[in-house]
Amino acid sequence: MNSIKNVVSGEFGPVPGTARDYKAAGIGWVVVGDENYGEGSSREHAALEPRHLGGKAIIVRSFARIHETNLKKQGMLPLVFANPADYDKVQPGDKVSVLGLTNFAPGVPFTCKLTHQDGSVDEFPLNHTFNDNQIGWFKAGSALNKMKDEASA
Repeated sequence: MNSIKNVVSGEFGPVPGTARDYKAAGIGWVVVGDENYGEGSSREHAALEPRHLGGKAIIVRSFARIHETNLKKQGMLPLVFANPADYDKVQPGDKVSVLGLTNFAPGVPFTCKLTHQDGSVDEFPLNHTFNDNQIGWFKAGSALNKMKDEASA
């Protein structure tokens, strides 16, 4: 379960080690997960670690509520497949692009673009539950960064 394909080396390895390799190479990455992602992970550290290791987004079928909020506080993008069946389109080694960040607004979905290793492409919508204040957290890099910016203004 803790083994993913490293697109740099082409080998399968542990998630944390692969994330560290990507961070060292300046490659942003996303997590793709299934139902109730983050269940039992109500502590801040479970959301801080992906951010610390260079993660950009978590794309899942559904989130555990507290974990989703913690990801937002850390400046991550917790996103949900608009159609849960789109989860099955993701393949190891895909390049994942999240489109629509320039129009980030409450209730406006993003588009996920998967570029598969054979060059084929799939696109589908991703939903989010950000409000205006939480979008500010994301734009500042985290809730703490936003608070710091506001305190120094």
